[in-house]
Amino acid sequence: MSVVSIIVAILIFSFIIIFHELGHFSVAKAFDVRVNEFTLGLGPTLFSIQGKETKFCLNLLPFGGSCVMEGEDEESSDERAFNKKPLWQKFLIVAAGPLFNFILAFLLSLIFIGSLGYDAPVVENLMEGYPAEEAGLLPGDEIRSFNGFDIHFYSEISIYTFFHAGETLDVEYLRDGSTYHTTLTPSYDEESGRYFLGIQGNSTRVKGNAFSVIKYSFYEIRYQIYVALQSLKMLFSGQLNVSDMSGPVGIVKTIGDSYTEATHYGVFVTVMQMISIAILLSANLGVMNLLPIPALDGGRLLIFIIEGILRKKLDERIEGAINLVGFALLMTLMIVVMISDISKLM
Repeated sequence: MSVVSIIVAILIFSFIIIFHELGHFSVAKAFDVRVNEFTLGLGPTLFSIQGKETKFCLNLLPFGGSCVMEGEDEESSDERAFNKKPLWQKFLIVAAGPLFNFILAFLLSLIFIGSLGYDAPVVENLMEGYPAEEAGLLPGDEIRSFNGFDIHFYSEISIYTFFHAGETLDVEYLRDGSTYHTTLTPSYDEESGRYFLGIQGNSTRVKGNAFSVIKYSFYEIRYQIYVALQSLKMLFSGQLNVSDMSGPVGIVKTIGDSYTEATHYGVFVTVMQMISIAILLSANLGVMNLLPIPALDGGRLLIFIIEGILRKKLDERIEGAINLVGFALLMTLMIVVMISDISKLM
């Protein structure tokens, strides 16, 4: 990777993190919570600026961030402290981080789909001898759903068959304005080790009006969330392992390699490719932070839900112990993934 590609990768990654923390920051300010520090990165502070009440810091490693609020992790007598606020306000402040990631992914999708259109799930060619051809599908048919799962993009055809490998599919498709149904069972290809329906496409891009762009931008977020959740499901079920995951090092390499490749096709293609990657990363960060794991936003939201049900605050020692264990496990996982990323580079 070139120095420029690494810088671009870090800038994209940092921008997504800043937007996440901006969610916490803006909602905290809306509820008049004192924010002591707004930080990008981990490790030693490179430089900082003291605002009216918030210290803005840039740290050495651009792989994280924080929005440190008064009374967030300790008791405070300040009336503007986080711990003094009603439970519903604390819930919204914490939830705002992941929400802003989804908002960012949606805004970027508006730009991407508005500029390029969307890849319509239209059959362009059929592989000879595969289930789609044998079932009578024809070029020009538009796939509408698999087993009741609505299909809006061509990419959803391949990703659905990947996550539901070998499963028989009830297919709904559109031909000449009429709706048809058929059943397909993917064929296993030993050379690639994957299942295929025999459908080829992906070059039919559709540009619509403003309403269409908005609608398909929502579909894009739905698609990204679906992929993230299904990937987590495969990870927890053992179908994927830690070596299949990418941490900050792996993500920076992926962005850098993609940037280098895209520059061969001009500025516009490069910008669109970087936006596409940013959509994926922002949506995934939103999903990951909502997982009910201590030390993540989802873990804190779960505690708030429990407190709401019990109608009392959890014992601070118990909550502190849970967060400490969760943080230790999260850091361990990050180190393992980082070592895996570095070993791939070598």
